[in-house]
Amino acid sequence: MCPEVNDGFSRLDAQRKSVLTTHVRRAKDRPSPARTIRLKKGAQPDFSKLSALQLAAWHTFQGRVRRKGAVNPQLEEDLMKAHMRIRGDEYLAYTLFVTYLIALPVGLALGVLLGAFLYFVGGLGFVAFVPAAIIAVVVPVMAKVVMDSAPGSRAKARGVAIDRRISSAMSFVSAMASADVNIDTIFKELAKQKLYGEVAEEAAWITRDTELLGVDILTAIKEGAQRTPSKRFQDFLQGVVTTATSGGQLKPYFLLKADQYEKENKLDLLKRVETMGLMAETFVTVVVAFPLFLIIMIAIFAVVGSGGANMLIFLDAIVFMIPAMQAMFIFVMLAMAKEGQQ
Repeated sequence: MCPEVNDGFSRLDAQRKSVLTTHVRRAKDRPSPARTIRLKKGAQPDFSKLSALQLAAWHTFQGRVRRKGAVNPQLEEDLMKAHMRIRGDEYLAYTLFVTYLIALPVGLALGVLLGAFLYFVGGLGFVAFVPAAIIAVVVPVMAKVVMDSAPGSRAKARGVAIDRRISSAMSFVSAMASADVNIDTIFKELAKQKLYGEVAEEAAWITRDTELLGVDILTAIKEGAQRTPSKRFQDFLQGVVTTATSGGQLKPYFLLKADQYEKENKLDLLKRVETMGLMAETFVTVVVAFPLFLIIMIAIFAVVGSGGANMLIFLDAIVFMIPAMQAMFIFVMLAMAKEGQQ
């Protein structure tokens, strides 16, 4: 081949490389196209809004919160697990607002009123302001403790609610898997079943990550396992990721977990029934039999022995205490019965 032809091919290759390099650089510099999110007809995108009180708290204490630096990671985790749609710094400002601008004035007002009543009516002198000062301090301290523990308590309550419904939810999941439905569709359909309560809410967050945020299904499930407050549901999601990444089949795994949770649910129901039976026996012994024997013995002592007036006062206290004990047992039994129905 003549040298002129070789030079022509060399120049052509150089031009192609130059054009290819230019296209690559333009592709890197060009912003990625926006991902289109399709909503249902008539639906409008929404965002979390602070209440009027929370907004006032943020405007009042945002400077103080920001000066404190980073928020406690545990608080951020509890807020996420509790599905409380508020940032950690906003919740700290809300806590300060409730403690200093609501609970503290209420405690001071109650303390002043109690101290004035004990001073002028009770005639206790300056000693009356001791319990007043205690109330003025206890009310804001208790408010601070309640506000600090609210996210963790709500997260634990969600975890308990998830554990109650996980058995029936796994039956739904195993039925969908038996029909060879894709895993992302399974979680999407599970999110629509409001019958399963907080389990459907967790599935809805996973579906949100895949459909709105563009995350792949395994990453969404892994993130869902990290933010769920239920240990049982966390183990289930981690098992899904492990089974899928190791090349296993999800259908036998779903069937196995459904059978496991059904057996665990039966054991939990059996324990609850045994506990309710023990509570019923305790009710008969403590609230019915023991007060009757005590009333009979006190009445005999009041008639036979001396100090009958004191015995009658003690007898009146027992008589009034019996309805309170009955109400307490009824409340406990009703709460346990509702828990079993859920």
